[in-house]
Amino acid sequence: MNLLSTTIGYPYIGEKREWKRCVESYWKGNMDEETFLLTMKELRLNQIRCQQKLGLDLITVGDFTFYDRMLDLAVMFGLVPERYKWDGKQIDLPLYYAMARGANDVVACEMTKWFNTNYHYIVPEYEDKPLTLQRNYILDSFVEAKEELGILTKPTIIGPYTFVQLAKGYTKQSKPSFYVKLLPLYTQILQQLVDAGATWIQIEEPALVFTLQEEDVKLVQELYKQLVHEVPAANIMLQTYFEALSSYEQLVSLPVAGIGLDFACGGKENMASLRKYGFPQDKVLGIGVVNGRDIWRANLAEKEMITKAVLSLSQATNVWIQSSCSLQHVPVTTKSETELDKTLKEALSFADEKILELTHITSYIRDENWVGKEKISESMIATEALAQHEARNNKQVQTLVSEVQPHHFTRKMDYKERRALQQKKLQLPDFPTTTIGSFPQSSEVKKTRAAWRRNEITDDAYADFVRQETARWIQIQEEIGLDVFVHGEFERTDMVEYFGEKLSGFAFTKNGWVVSYGSRCVKPPIIYGDVEWTTPMTVKEVLEAQQRTTKPVKGMLTGPVTILNWSFVRDDLSREQVAYQLALALREEIQALEDAGISIIQVDEPALREGLPLRKENEEDYINWSVQAFKLATSRVKNDTQIHTHMCYCEFNDFIEPIRHLDADVISIETSRSHGEFIESLKENPYELGIGLGVYDIHSPRVPSVEEMDVILQESLAVISKEQFWVNPDCGLKTRQEKETIASLQNMVAAAKKLRAEKHQQV
Repeated sequence: MNLLSTTIGYPYIGEKREWKRCVESYWKGNMDEETFLLTMKELRLNQIRCQQKLGLDLITVGDFTFYDRMLDLAVMFGLVPERYKWDGKQIDLPLYYAMARGANDVVACEMTKWFNTNYHYIVPEYEDKPLTLQRNYILDSFVEAKEELGILTKPTIIGPYTFVQLAKGYTKQSKPSFYVKLLPLYTQILQQLVDAGATWIQIEEPALVFTLQEEDVKLVQELYKQLVHEVPAANIMLQTYFEALSSYEQLVSLPVAGIGLDFACGGKENMASLRKYGFPQDKVLGIGVVNGRDIWRANLAEKEMITKAVLSLSQATNVWIQSSCSLQHVPVTTKSETELDKTLKEALSFADEKILELTHITSYIRDENWVGKEKISESMIATEALAQHEARNNKQVQTLVSEVQPHHFTRKMDYKERRALQQKKLQLPDFPTTTIGSFPQSSEVKKTRAAWRRNEITDDAYADFVRQETARWIQIQEEIGLDVFVHGEFERTDMVEYFGEKLSGFAFTKNGWVVSYGSRCVKPPIIYGDVEWTTPMTVKEVLEAQQRTTKPVKGMLTGPVTILNWSFVRDDLSREQVAYQLALALREEIQALEDAGISIIQVDEPALREGLPLRKENEEDYINWSVQAFKLATSRVKNDTQIHTHMCYCEFNDFIEPIRHLDADVISIETSRSHGEFIESLKENPYELGIGLGVYDIHSPRVPSVEEMDVILQESLAVISKEQFWVNPDCGLKTRQEKETIASLQNMVAAAKKLRAEKHQQV
């Protein structure tokens, strides 16, 4: 049997976020383009060297990016929207980053979630124009590794079916022409790679795990028939991940040299398909046995049994032992995590450790002998020790979850009755203005927090600094003229991490960074035990802010499902059970805010839709318990307490019903990059509760004009009544600069006042 160890991709961020620092230094003008390109090259090569040192048989290239791989492909194909006024010549870095982040005179491309992960990609825009291959950066990365390091790598590219499925701008009628224009470009890329000596080319088609219709299957069959016909010398490894391969019986026979299957997230169904239909003996089978999306150490004995079961069912003789998906969804290494609980640390596995697991499994299957016999027993002992940890055996929390009853999920009064009571109490104007929660975290804020965490300043000194910064921004909000204030969240690093640090059952890493979007990196908390509320988490800061103004200040919380979906979650309980534990903890915090006199409480759920299963048939169960978790947290409040929520990076058009069932008094939604599409959706599916459609894109440094926002407000009025209508940015402002934030909010308030005046005159 021929066995190789490989991964679908590797984290490009760097162990200590070297990639992020390089990119942001270039954006700020602190690094010229030549230095930037040389630094990026060295990061790429070092990551290859690292994987080689870990013993990986086949290393992947083409998974490194300057911002986002879908954006890379769009640029490579010349898919540049008309608004960027591209002259058709070489696409330079300023244009590339303008598409990603916007520029002074043009908005950025839309951003949305990558399948059901916490990563967000730039959405390519098709405008029915000719496409040409601008520069084959996949070839560049392959040649670079070959010439600089003498390594024959496996280049990877996102496949044509997935690329089109995740793009926008085409109609059912124009979709075929999109494929017709794309296929010759994919053919060119493959041929150039073959000519350069690539023995394997990985084509990633995660969209093949969606529920496919017969016409989709036929389309995919035709796509790959043509690709293989045009470049017969290309050994294509078709990779699927995040779920089981859909329409297995038809697609397993595609004319490719190999197919990769996910046996971590789609193991049960992929096993059933192997059992029923077998596997083509002329193909390489990629066995995605090590989970690329969680951070838990693999039980090597269990993984060995799964791998042998797959081999027995498939009878494959050419096999790749690989990660279930790209390792970009986990941190780089546990090496520097010296401050974690010892039992927990022993049970963790990040990207580098997962590569070692792959090499161990491959070696054992190949030689029937574990490399270092202690490794298999170590993995079993670590898993069992965590199961027995006291943090996973909190009887009080487990009892609370078991006692949840149906009435815990329902508000005492319906929305229209609540709205009247809330308006009487709050006395807000028409089209009330507010922000999503966070204000810019300046370098001074970050430096002071870092000094506090290093014990260089006292707790009192840090609290005083946060208090002063909050007071300053309360005054700024007064001057801007907002109607509902926030305290600014200067005490918070991350909207999930902050709460995790104050709840039991959580742990935090030192360098456990992953990319959320662009250069935005987060350190997902680890939910490893039972979650319990022990003391107020936000009351002090919000109450101090409220005492400085007569305007209402919102209490700001992160919702249970977002905390769940943006954390690395224990794998010994169902996600539903963990979500209910989180909801019960947040319910206590909401009660504490109410008791302190806070009348508006925002419970953000930006990741609610992100957790949707990729198969339609599995969605209903997730929607039911995720909505129930939100309601379990929020439904105990008084009728005149106004519950807000916020969602972003979400395709809302087919998600209106779950949003409605949340029964939140007000929802603010990120729609600035796809506003028109959501307006059309609301025309077909009216929404009756309070709603604020984000009127400007906070992910771009540009300051939108009053006129620009007025257009969005006027369009929104066609589908939202005056009584429902809130005006807000599309997301939090933590990553923005102070000057641009103030200017943008001033324009937003001016646009809202203009609308009020117009409506008053009409009356």
